[in-house]
Amino acid sequence: MSTGQQHVAGDDLDELWASGERRRRARQDRRRRGEPDGPRGDLAALWASGGGRALIVLCLLVLLGTAGGLLAFWPGEVKSSGAGAFGGPSRGAEVTASRIVPCSGQTAQRCRQIEVDVDGRPEKLTLGPVGGLTPSPQPGSAVRVTPVPEFAGVPSPEERFAYAGVDRRGGLAWLGLLLAVVALVTLRLRGALAALGVVGSVGLVVAFLIPAMLEGSPAVPVALSCALAVTVITVGLTHGLAAPSLAALLGVTVTLLLSAGLAEVAVRLVALDGRSNEIAGFLAQQQADVSLRGIVLAGMLIGALGVLADTAVTQSSAVVALRRANPGLSARRLYAGAITVGRDHLAATIHTLVLAYVGTALPLLLVLRSSGVGATDALNAQDVAEPIAATIIGCLALIAAVPLTTGLAAYLVARTPANALGDGDHGHVH
Repeated sequence: MSTGQQHVAGDDLDELWASGERRRRARQDRRRRGEPDGPRGDLAALWASGGGRALIVLCLLVLLGTAGGLLAFWPGEVKSSGAGAFGGPSRGAEVTASRIVPCSGQTAQRCRQIEVDVDGRPEKLTLGPVGGLTPSPQPGSAVRVTPVPEFAGVPSPEERFAYAGVDRRGGLAWLGLLLAVVALVTLRLRGALAALGVVGSVGLVVAFLIPAMLEGSPAVPVALSCALAVTVITVGLTHGLAAPSLAALLGVTVTLLLSAGLAEVAVRLVALDGRSNEIAGFLAQQQADVSLRGIVLAGMLIGALGVLADTAVTQSSAVVALRRANPGLSARRLYAGAITVGRDHLAATIHTLVLAYVGTALPLLLVLRSSGVGATDALNAQDVAEPIAATIIGCLALIAAVPLTTGLAAYLVARTPANALGDGDHGHVH
């Protein structure tokens, strides 16, 4: 950016922050006069201008397209394959004793055996040879066990249950509660709305995305419909129905469409077929209609959505705030002022996305390093190539989202009167 552009952007941003008190006073004045306030007032004011009408109409088209995608691909009842993935359904038990016993068979080994209380009945479970990966739960531990199936004509097994693992649900519940409390204390109402948005987003993934893909529906349209619906839920709840959130929705929509095309190119270019681990192989055997390649594509879109929505809201909020601070700014100057915010935010966000993928692949990286696998061979492994490609696509989506969202917002907001843009409480600027 040139020195002149930096000077313009700096002056605009200084005025942006200085105008906060003026906006609060204007909001109080509107309330005293009895004028519409909040989302309904913002939308009514937006609709009164040409640029505002264009913004609302385009967002309505996005909402209609999203609703159409949800209706078209909404899954019916997905039938279970009957296979016992992860050992099948489990039940809770408590360890009452742990001991070392001789292993069955001719090999002289020592095995760990535990005694558990299952529905008030004592049961013995042999976990395997001592050491290595054999678990060693202690008395008092909460665990999960699965019934051992019985077959006609075959003698009943000596042990009626198999060990499924430590019961982690309580710990996860406490972590979720901690997050909710911290969000409520720190962000108050916004934190509660964010928590509702997370619940709604996860619910949509579980109720729509997963069963729709299991039915064999096309992965990219399903993922796009789900991603846009998640964006509507999260942005709508946490930022309200105002100019920044509407502009962000448009930016996310355009960026997701671009990302879908880039993901398709990446999957073909790197020859990713989704057969990268045992879980994928199990899924291919039990659900013949599922496209493993489609799962890779959907994962790339959903994986980048969270930071993508945040970046889009940041950029649209910056544009709207600049417009309120200085109504005389043209679309070009709005873009120049807001893009500086995006560039600063973008570097940290890309770093966050890359480290998130590195964190999930850390065990695999450790195995490759300890096995002496060279960098060339490691990159050629699909287990490594897939997250690298997903990271690159996510970063490209973020980089594209900044100018796309900023440009769309600047073009539309410049054609909307500053007093029709709300009071600025819905968006945020980093």
